Amino acid sequence: MFKIRLFCNQGMSTSLLVSKMREEAVKEGLEVDIVAYPANEMNDRLAGIDCALLGPQVGYLKEKAVKLGQNHGVPVDVIPMVDYGMCNGANVLQFAKKLAGK
Repeated sequence: MFKIRLFCNQGMSTSLLVSKMREEAVKEGLEVDIVAYPANEMNDRLAGIDCALLGPQVGYLKEKAVKLGQNHGVPVDVIPMVDYGMCNGANVLQFAKKLAGK
């Protein structure tokens, strides 16, 4: 099970992207657990996951988020703005897999 968490302002603006990523995972035969949360819940949501992705709108939190991720052994990065804006679930899933070394 590949566990990915997305973090944005309210945890809601990424819901369509989460759906698109899940659809792509089904096409790939990849078992995933993908959920979006508000960025202020990040510290409580990192345990036991493979990677964390920040929405571009909270990209300014990257330095702090990377440090939090390191404390949990979780890689963290910002979703590329073009893929986020286009809700390109395939590209974002590939980005997450690369980030997690999968």
